Amino acid sequence: MSATQTSRPEPLVLIPGLNCTPALYAPQWPALAAGRLILVAENSADETIGAMAERLLAAAPERFALCGLSMGGYVAFEVMRRAPERVTRLALLDTTAKPPTPETNAPREQMIALAQKGAFDNVVTVLWQKLVAPDRLADEALRLAVRAMAEAVGPAGFIRQQRAIMGRSDARPVLATIAVPTLVLVGAKDAITPPEEAREIAAGIGPRARCLELPGCGHLSTLEAPDLVTRGLLDWLG
Repeated sequence: MSATQTSRPEPLVLIPGLNCTPALYAPQWPALAAGRLILVAENSADETIGAMAERLLAAAPERFALCGLSMGGYVAFEVMRRAPERVTRLALLDTTAKPPTPETNAPREQMIALAQKGAFDNVVTVLWQKLVAPDRLADEALRLAVRAMAEAVGPAGFIRQQRAIMGRSDARPVLATIAVPTLVLVGAKDAITPPEEAREIAAGIGPRARCLELPGCGHLSTLEAPDLVTRGLLDWLG
């Protein structure tokens, strides 16, 4: 877990998504890090969401704000299941509380098989088609940024992450127990965890949650709509 020093009492822990690194939050970092300790969770070394959550809790301060995108949201739910008293506020970006199913796991199995055969480059290409809004597919700078993160995670890390995602728990029972201010953010064109998933999360949490839908944005909201996400996170942090 990496860190930036600060004197503020409420640190912020960021959790990247599948095939992502701290660069996922690079556009938000300057605004969020002003006078604040920011930590980025390591989530490519474990094969279960529970182990990722335990690694985060072992490295994090006693109390912290928590933000996760996609798979990072799955880890955040597990943190809330295991140690809710340590989290001061929660941000769930482009994620779902639903458990995996045979139908959702099947393509993940296929991608694992490709990665094991040495075709990780093909995996990255296939994922790119789903990660961003259709009108951003021709954005070469964005594509290269996404590819660079995937290459940093590597095929072994990707396989561990996929196995963790495939074995995750149903987070819907956790929703009603969340008692901290929560931001639920989603891209309106997110094809992986669409807006209805975010609405379900916000409804399950209740009045403590604010749901924010970003127009024209896909799954990688922090990179596709950086200014809107930064504004949303700053409002959430107060």
